[in-house]
Amino acid sequence: MKAYVFPGQGAQFVGMGRDLYEKSAVATDMFELANEILEFSITNLMFSGTEEDLKQTKVTQPAIFLHSTILAAVLGDSFKPEMVAGHSLGEFSALVANRTLLFEDGLRLVAKRALAMQKACELAPSTMAAILGLDDKIVEDVCAEIPEVVVPANYNSPGQIVISGSNEGIDKAIDLLKAKGAKRALKLAVSGAFHSPLMEPARMELEEAINSTVFNKPICPVYQNVNASPCSDPDTIKDNLVRQLTSPVKWTQTVLNMIAGGATSFTEVGPGNVLQGLIKKVNKDIHTESAIG
Repeated sequence: MKAYVFPGQGAQFVGMGRDLYEKSAVATDMFELANEILEFSITNLMFSGTEEDLKQTKVTQPAIFLHSTILAAVLGDSFKPEMVAGHSLGEFSALVANRTLLFEDGLRLVAKRALAMQKACELAPSTMAAILGLDDKIVEDVCAEIPEVVVPANYNSPGQIVISGSNEGIDKAIDLLKAKGAKRALKLAVSGAFHSPLMEPARMELEEAINSTVFNKPICPVYQNVNASPCSDPDTIKDNLVRQLTSPVKWTQTVLNMIAGGATSFTEVGPGNVLQGLIKKVNKDIHTESAIG
């Protein structure tokens, strides 16, 4: 079975999507519609903006979503997913790809999500850190013993986990995890503690928008971040998507479950190849590739 996966924040690059825009009338129409919906020219920022422009959360998230969903549309009849998953933001791209969400509704939700997350970051100074070379249980136990907010945020691959929390809490966790033998414990250049309880204001704001959006019966299951399990029920997909902002991304578990569910190859749809690298760390023998429009 063929699985399609969709990247999240961090995969952006200057010039992303320009080739799609120039080569495909379908892509051109979708990009122009996105400019109208967002009420600013995201195409200008994607195609010829600066790296700093693309790092703005209100730009980054819609830009990656657009690259992924438009690439899937350009693939046309060759795009036949039997299962999908997305990493964090990428879950919204996956839900458009499997037709749970209309493109326009998905973009509106992503734009709302980005602004809500940015507001939540401004309310509580916070950050994230990548921890390499430790068993997940050790990282979980260290997070649990710190009095400040610190939680596992991304289970990316075996021995690679990202933690999320208050600035003070993350500093303490880094020191403790280095003492436990972490190969690396490095703060990330992010604006806040994504996938942690500190995103609760954003979760509440996004919940209202999600609940007022139509979710359709998908053409194939989506393996969702919060439980790494396949789902085809629109109401359950909604609930899991709401929970995603304050829950960890269980990517390692997702890849294992997709393989157990019959996935024989993974195609990454969107900018970069980060997910292919993570998938290979979960199972070095599985076939991975990039979608090419």
